[in-house]
Amino acid sequence: MKKNMGMVDRVVRLVLAIAVLILYLTGVISGLVALILGVFALIFVVTSLIGSCPLYSFFKFSTRKE
Repeated sequence: MKKNMGMVDRVVRLVLAIAVLILYLTGVISGLVALILGVFALIFVVTSLIGSCPLYSFFKFSTRKE
């Protein structure tokens, strides 16, 4: 996969994933909402770590400066 995510994009995704985790652990979110946000958080973490977002590739979009 070609890297298409800039550093700011990657950091923002990781911060959002951590925020979801904190909300879950403190009991602010639960049930279906927690499950849905947890899935998005997991996707954010994975795409941040690999530096590539499949949706960005599909739409030929990139936040990475070359």
